[in-house]
Amino acid sequence: MSDSNDDKTVVLGGAAAATPPPAPAPAAARDNSSHNALPVGTRLGEFELVGLVGEGGFGIVYLAHDHSLERKVALKEYMPSSLASRANDSSVAVRSERHRETFEVGRRSFVNEARLLAQFDHPALVKVYRFWEANGTAYMAMPFYDGITLRDALKERGSPPDEAWIRKILSPVMDALEIIHNQSCFHRDIAPDNIMLLRDDRPVLLDFGAARRVIGDMTQALTVILKPGYAPIEQYAEMPGMKQGPWTDIYALGAVVYFMITGKTPPPSVGRMMQDSYEPLATIAAGRYDDSFLQGIDRCLAVKAEDRPQSIAAMRELVGFGSNATVFAPVANVSPAARAKPAERAVASAPDATVVRPAAAPAQRPAPPVAQGATPKRSNTILIGAALGGLVVIGIGGYLVFGRQAPVAPPVASVSAPQVAPPAAQSPVATVSAPLAQPVEPPKPVSLAQAEEALLTNAGVDFGVVVEKVKSPVVIGKDALSFSLSSAKSGYLYLLLHDKGAGTLSLIFPNALDPENQIAAGKAVRFPRPNWTFDADQPRGDWEVMALVSESPRQFDKLGFSPREGIASATVAEVEAALSRAGIKAMAGSVQCADGTANCGAAYGLATFSVNETDAPVVSPPAKKPAEAPAPRAEKTPPAEKKPGGKGKGAGSDGNPSEEEYMKKLNRDLDQLLGGKK
Repeated sequence: MSDSNDDKTVVLGGAAAATPPPAPAPAAARDNSSHNALPVGTRLGEFELVGLVGEGGFGIVYLAHDHSLERKVALKEYMPSSLASRANDSSVAVRSERHRETFEVGRRSFVNEARLLAQFDHPALVKVYRFWEANGTAYMAMPFYDGITLRDALKERGSPPDEAWIRKILSPVMDALEIIHNQSCFHRDIAPDNIMLLRDDRPVLLDFGAARRVIGDMTQALTVILKPGYAPIEQYAEMPGMKQGPWTDIYALGAVVYFMITGKTPPPSVGRMMQDSYEPLATIAAGRYDDSFLQGIDRCLAVKAEDRPQSIAAMRELVGFGSNATVFAPVANVSPAARAKPAERAVASAPDATVVRPAAAPAQRPAPPVAQGATPKRSNTILIGAALGGLVVIGIGGYLVFGRQAPVAPPVASVSAPQVAPPAAQSPVATVSAPLAQPVEPPKPVSLAQAEEALLTNAGVDFGVVVEKVKSPVVIGKDALSFSLSSAKSGYLYLLLHDKGAGTLSLIFPNALDPENQIAAGKAVRFPRPNWTFDADQPRGDWEVMALVSESPRQFDKLGFSPREGIASATVAEVEAALSRAGIKAMAGSVQCADGTANCGAAYGLATFSVNETDAPVVSPPAKKPAEAPAPRAEKTPPAEKKPGGKGKGAGSDGNPSEEEYMKKLNRDLDQLLGGKK
């Protein structure tokens, strides 16, 4: 593979042009450049930093342990090293006031990026678990992906990959882009170093740092951030006539395929406007790949935006995926017959391996009919055209296993034959018996952490559940759970609270005092409620709160709950035992349709947050003063006469008798008392 630098990011225009990025530091300096990174062991809410993954010019990525859900995460911190530095108290401080506005704009972009990614749920898109602002900067928590970039994977291969492998990478990335394009969002920085391949070669699209939401006919007045080899011409201009759109990402994705096949990037698009030296793939790679595939990629790399496919759906048709793009099955799961012909290749778009048997394959036993009115799976479900022979869907994320079971023959009733002696030449009649019952495997244990993870993974992103104004920490014996919640969709709100100090899981809302849990779209719901509170009490421990907004009412009767002080609650051990019996999906409850049918929606949205429970500060009582001995009672003496005029010898400034006069008077009084004289 070529070591071309055409996939290096270039900043054009705006303030960035006036302040070019700093040159790369020497190796020795880079080794010590982590002085801005937080030390291992630092706690940021429920996250504890356990390692440093990487540090760039605009942020730092840490490996962290999530103590709430007991999982490993990647935690990204906004840290533009050219604008800010680490203060002594671990906060981020702007280097100069003249940089403050730029720093704040960058921080808002960082938060917007996190908020944007949190809306999407696709295996090829980075998932954002949580984002927040603190310590003068911003953070986002994401899954920790173990893999290498597409660029490095191509270097390791040493030779151009075949078409099946390219399609395997291309299809899920296209699906992910189609999702974000439907929300008027564009990546604008697609390149081989921004696509990570996990161990199963599943691609994940990285680095939305240059992503911006575009609404309506908004002009691109922001600073231009691009990679010359992958950026189309419209990314170089800031004119309304050069509007960016899905076709912008389509050009970059076509350039990635070009790089995979040729080992080099296409000529920069801005140069092609003057003199187009582009060599079509249909010419230079002819014979090694399908002609329609190569011609489709060439179309994606047209200089003029209007000559390219205008949507991912159009690109899918152009490169030969068809409107019903199938899902790639790893080679180990595909039969030799399915591997024999290019037309029978399947293309992967999810980690759960789906095997698609082509129509030309031998006839298969038909799948059982789907019950009429059954609700389709919400996410990670793949719909295949009716012409395809059949499919097998294997487990998602190691938690949920869906599949078509092989039909089991019903037991054969035993029938007594008439007692007639068989002819001598006839062979003995074989005895037909019912199939032996297979031993039932004990249920696999399910931890509460696994159930919480599955609950979050299967939540829909279109509900837009937002939690704000969370009070944390809360003081035991003084404070109560306090926050505000809103949802973009109307529905039914359920609050599950994992009290780690008490070791319990409770459904705190709805409850006996407050059973009405239907909420309106866009209307804030505030806690504590007017007629009840959830108070901080002993034993001390953090709370993990899960706010679930469901399209339909739900019951959580399979979690082992029992009424306790007006709310449904159970110990963690009881909940985990119930989950092991009922399955991990019981964590989301069961949908209860209002009309008693099974036709209501099963989708839900979810927001999670943590609250730290602390002991009340110990106030020491004021120290008692030692008791003073009572003063001796003295006989009342008449006041000395005040002499007119100035102060006498030894007199105080306030005109009182001097000490000498006082002693004389005291002696006369004593003489009178002792001698009885006046």
